[in-house]
Amino acid sequence: MSGVITQPDRESYVQPELVEQRMAKTEVVIRRLSIIIPAYNEEKTIAQILDRINEVKLLRNIEKEVIIVNDCSTDNTEGAINSYMTNTTEVTFNYFKYIRHDVNQGKGAAIHTGIAMATGEYLLVQDADLEYDPGEYNTLLKPIVLGSADVVYGSRFMGGNPHRILFFWHSIGNKFLTTLSNMFTNLNLTDMETGYKMFRTDFIQRISLVEKRFGFEPEVTAKMAMVPGVRIYEVGISYYGRTFAEGKKIGWRDGFRAIYCILKYGLLTTKSLMK
Repeated sequence: MSGVITQPDRESYVQPELVEQRMAKTEVVIRRLSIIIPAYNEEKTIAQILDRINEVKLLRNIEKEVIIVNDCSTDNTEGAINSYMTNTTEVTFNYFKYIRHDVNQGKGAAIHTGIAMATGEYLLVQDADLEYDPGEYNTLLKPIVLGSADVVYGSRFMGGNPHRILFFWHSIGNKFLTTLSNMFTNLNLTDMETGYKMFRTDFIQRISLVEKRFGFEPEVTAKMAMVPGVRIYEVGISYYGRTFAEGKKIGWRDGFRAIYCILKYGLLTTKSLMK
């Protein structure tokens, strides 16, 4: 399937009655988890990440919906995906969707497309670069299925999970951005920039998201924090980071954009998010 799929017009705020319905429940039943994979020039790793997702058995027999959004890759990412789906004899995905942007729009835009396509009760974003381990999906799901959380962040700075040792100044920058974000959201996150965020789908589909690159992380954090009664949890995850030589794409310009987004969306009021 090819073509540009734009994000549909949606209510920009979660209606209070939805929060009341959620708060009244004592048990959460999740039938399907949507796994959104934004991909740009990931031909070397896309099959490996699909294989790892394929190996994961979700707790309580939750189904897996895999949504790949190819953001106009210039390499053979599409061929690698087609080869994997054709040659893998035992695919455990219950649902699979593939979308290709005809023009490169950025990671955030690819995530927007995936969110619009998601049909699971919850969704998360899975980078195609092997930095995050699909084997930890159940770790993020646990606070949700226990009825405690609507949103779960996977923190690279909590717990005793393995972390690749990389760049000192990147870690300082990450902590600075997280602290600045917390000042505006009044959250006490340890890793706002984490690539593992699990959301209740009907919540995030009602939030108007506009950032098309790496500004997605501070924007979605600021706007999700304004949802009335939202319950945000954080769990420790592992991190297998890669270097720029290995294909890492985020740079210092994205750090400045993140600061701008924290200030821009942190200064929004609840009323300004509502249509």
